Amino acid sequence: MAKCFSADFAGRTISLKADYMAGQADGSILATYGDTVVLVTAVSMKTGREGLDFLPLTVDYQEMTFAAGKIPGGFFKREGRPNEREILTSRIIDRSIRPLFPKGYTCETQIVATVLSVDNENDSDVTAMLAASAALEISDIPFKGPIAGVRVGRVEGRFVSNPSNEIMEQSDLNLFMVGRKIPRDADGNEYDVNLVMLEGEAKEVDEDTVVDAINFGLDSIRPVFELQDRIRREAGKQKRSFEAKAMDENLYARICAIAENDLKDAYTTAIKQERNAKLSQVRDKTIKEVSADDPALSQPAANLFEALERKILRDMILHEKRRIDGRSNTDIRPISSEVGILPRAHGSALFNRGETQALAALTLGTSSDEQRLDYIGGEEMRSFMLHYNFPPYSVGEARPLRSPGRREIGHGNLARKALVPVLPSPESFPYTIRIVSEILSSNGSSSMATVCGGTLSMMDAGVPIKDSVAGIAMGLLKEEDQVVILSDILGDEDHAGDMDFKVCGTKTGITAMQMDIKIDGVTEDILRKALRQAKEGRFFIIDKIRETISEPRKDISIYAPRITTIKVKPDKVRDVIGSGGKNIRQIISETGVTIDVEDDGTVTIASSDADAALRAVAMVKWLTEEAEIGKIYKGTVKKIVDFGAFVEIIPGTEGLVHISQLAKERVNKVTDVLSEGDEVMVKVLEIDKQGKIRLSRKEALGADVQ
Repeated sequence: MAKCFSADFAGRTISLKADYMAGQADGSILATYGDTVVLVTAVSMKTGREGLDFLPLTVDYQEMTFAAGKIPGGFFKREGRPNEREILTSRIIDRSIRPLFPKGYTCETQIVATVLSVDNENDSDVTAMLAASAALEISDIPFKGPIAGVRVGRVEGRFVSNPSNEIMEQSDLNLFMVGRKIPRDADGNEYDVNLVMLEGEAKEVDEDTVVDAINFGLDSIRPVFELQDRIRREAGKQKRSFEAKAMDENLYARICAIAENDLKDAYTTAIKQERNAKLSQVRDKTIKEVSADDPALSQPAANLFEALERKILRDMILHEKRRIDGRSNTDIRPISSEVGILPRAHGSALFNRGETQALAALTLGTSSDEQRLDYIGGEEMRSFMLHYNFPPYSVGEARPLRSPGRREIGHGNLARKALVPVLPSPESFPYTIRIVSEILSSNGSSSMATVCGGTLSMMDAGVPIKDSVAGIAMGLLKEEDQVVILSDILGDEDHAGDMDFKVCGTKTGITAMQMDIKIDGVTEDILRKALRQAKEGRFFIIDKIRETISEPRKDISIYAPRITTIKVKPDKVRDVIGSGGKNIRQIISETGVTIDVEDDGTVTIASSDADAALRAVAMVKWLTEEAEIGKIYKGTVKKIVDFGAFVEIIPGTEGLVHISQLAKERVNKVTDVLSEGDEVMVKVLEIDKQGKIRLSRKEALGADVQ
């Protein structure tokens, strides 16, 4: 029986069992947090793959429907392709652990996190992250951990760690962060907690609050570091020996002698395609010359050439204080934008920042166009969608088009979260909104260009957003005491840098963030400076956006559906729908509108034809109308009795015309005046407490319907 290791985490007990399940994995942890249970396995092959210059790591987070007591929908009745939440959680774990494997480690490695049970209080993301770290810690796989994740919210000005879904709904902040334990001494009793990864959204929160939230979150994960230390000491395996190949100093010197000056010259070329062409030319020439007598040197030479590229670029920025395109550390690349460039799209924008170009196209739909997301934790109906596409031509490549990968899903999700806080309420703007961002050219910050393009497209479409949102990608280079923070980084600067920090927001505050850190030692002061610099850049970009379009258009596109919302009493919903949907089908058939009816009595009518929408509204009102005393109606005789006639004045509503009220003269028999099916003008005389209606024909003679 496996021993259980437990600790208090955010006021609740979290427990880990080592090698209790999946005994053939290199490391296996069953983590239990409340009723949330996640199994994480870690497996790494014993030999590396020859010729690789990267870590072949795969992370798969999967939610089993039985975890929530559900059976999968669809024909096959089994779990299929990963949903958006599974993809995003896989990315979060991957981004957190990937930098912590030794440099040069090329053994095929896989982390599989399987959610076996889930509740609505304890976050499976947090549980899976901890279990992934613990599985690597107890395995023989080399790993520079431990790490742990925590979700931080803020309710009524107070930070909360790992809040339940119910509490998070009241929060103005939702940050998921991962910290790493950095021992100060050999025993590890004294240690710091360094930020490794950050992903989150906020409702226009200020920069100081974000830093305070990060400090709060990093402090709250200390108990689970101590938990991992205990489980590693008592259940951990001896780490396999691994030593990265030492640099061949002689080969590196030869490469420097051949390529250094040409590389420095190439990095003075501002245009990406021209620069890449020069770099490729230098690379090919260098490898060919070095491996002329020994072809086996080709791959080592290629790896050392890349190391030289990185060193030259870092030295240029850190010591020469010069960026590739000549900008200062805080300068933003030239920005231009246009709106309304696609005639039939409901809103469109083309956003350019340097060599990065994004086309944002917006479509407005009705509630029937909402996206239904079925997660094990519950169902979500999404009325705002943002889809990010990254075609190969955007970076000058030719390769097959594929469905969106994890990167595309992640970038689209970040941009979507950035724009959600400024959306109008469903009551004031009852449309489903879909934005598609096509990256037409990329040289860094394409996800942030998507945020800017999305803002422009919404204003062009007449979506009454509360404010303009912009995004900026920040970089960091740090060597000993030298620290350089870069605004609006290029792709090469991202590759050579130590941090990628994307910040989105309005002039009021931050709406979304994403940070990946490759080094230790990113201090609170560095974070605060990076956020201040990002704020300045964000404000500059927002001003540029407003030069193109300063506020949302007053009206939506003539090609977009006009949506009219009316409220009826909930008990009248059945009258709108009719028996077997007869009434609603008739409205659609006669007017051509799209109509949605909610149980609460909300009726939404959409049509690009304003007259058709008005006719549909009139039909709904007629179906749900209630009788009014003194009003005259054109009704239909439904039934005749000795003492009068029952007349339907509005659908489903009948009243009695007493024989004495049929005509001004005396009537002996009802059938002398009326027959079943006759249309007759009647006036409502009285509605009693039981809802019975008394009608008069004689008082309505010669009158018009009101």
